[in-house]
Amino acid sequence: MSDDEDYGFEYSDEEDLEDDEVTIENEYYAAKALRDDDPDAAIATFEKAADMEAEPGEWGFKAYKAIVKLQLKRQKLTQMLEAYKKMLTYIKSAVTRNYSEKVINKILDLVSTSQQMELLQELYETTLATLVEAKNERLWFKTNLKLGKLWFDRGEYARLTPILKELYRA
Repeated sequence: MSDDEDYGFEYSDEEDLEDDEVTIENEYYAAKALRDDDPDAAIATFEKAADMEAEPGEWGFKAYKAIVKLQLKRQKLTQMLEAYKKMLTYIKSAVTRNYSEKVINKILDLVSTSQQMELLQELYETTLATLVEAKNERLWFKTNLKLGKLWFDRGEYARLTPILKELYRA
């Protein structure tokens, strides 16, 4: 047998990337298992899973989505908003537009029941600014419609007027 025979397989960096992906996925599911019994540990583990990604990816997006929901459930709204802002950084490249749209709409629906107007205002403003930056006109329009409806339903007509003008311009 000669030294330059080819046995039909190669070692590559792809195997290392797959191993990293599996490790991140395992960390994510470990965090998910902690949600009900130890929310603080779950949040720390979700953050660890997101930090493990070399570049923002789907697992980080999912991890921050889970943190947002956990913090909202615990009524820790400042922390929820921080996690939401981090999650939004993933929508430009890490996840598909359809998936990010579905997640953002669900979160906005959950939060829109809050009576904390400052929180709602900041959440929507942050979302809209991110969508403009990400050039996602469709979701920007839908989000503005949702915000307009929220202000209309609450009788906040002074807040509704500029949104209507913006939507009309669009």
